[in-house]
Amino acid sequence: MTPQPAFKRILLKLSGEILAGSDKHGVDPVRAHEIAREIRDVCELGVEMALVIGGGNIFRGLGPAAKEMDRVAADHMGMLATVINAIAMQDALEKEGVPTRVMTAIAMHQVAEPYIRRRAIRHLEKGRAVIFAAGTGNPYFSTDTAAVLRATEIRAEVILKATKVDGIYDADPVQVKDATMYSEISYMDIISKDLRVMDQTAISLCRENRLPLIVFNLNVPGNISRVVLGEKIGSLVNR
Repeated sequence: MTPQPAFKRILLKLSGEILAGSDKHGVDPVRAHEIAREIRDVCELGVEMALVIGGGNIFRGLGPAAKEMDRVAADHMGMLATVINAIAMQDALEKEGVPTRVMTAIAMHQVAEPYIRRRAIRHLEKGRAVIFAAGTGNPYFSTDTAAVLRATEIRAEVILKATKVDGIYDADPVQVKDATMYSEISYMDIISKDLRVMDQTAISLCRENRLPLIVFNLNVPGNISRVVLGEKIGSLVNR
């Protein structure tokens, strides 16, 4: 008997650094294909999959390389970095047999479709993975905020935020060995405790739209499928 997924339509948020693998910069094709295979397994369950990928492996608008730059110029460069990652992931997904469309918030017709909400939903309904690139198309907004915005627009049931740790902690688990992980936490607690899960704009938008968020470790093979199938993995934010 085929297991039944807990969600019909999801949005997966990936950091750009995850695509870099051990190199910590650029795109590692081996890592991209590992992630693509996990996404393929989820799509084969009949789940409609949308993605938003950061650009930190190439250029971060708030990173050291942008220190002396105008914020708007730096953010535009960061948006273009997310397009590069989206095209790389599209290539990996399609080589794994997953039909994929990249839709950008900034028009660039030669390489991707412009973001149109109804067209994005139609792609999902036809079984295509959709990657939303170039953030919101505006400076001063992170790709986390873009992910929440797109998830709300396409009526995704949940946002899955893939990280390098097991969930949400009360301190950085890399630096604090006895940091405590929350299996469940509210949006208000994240804001009041200043937990760096997402920026506060993204968290507030999730809260206003009652959009559940699951934070989990992508470095454990099969975790995307486990979350989609309803296993209690990572940290749940849902109130």
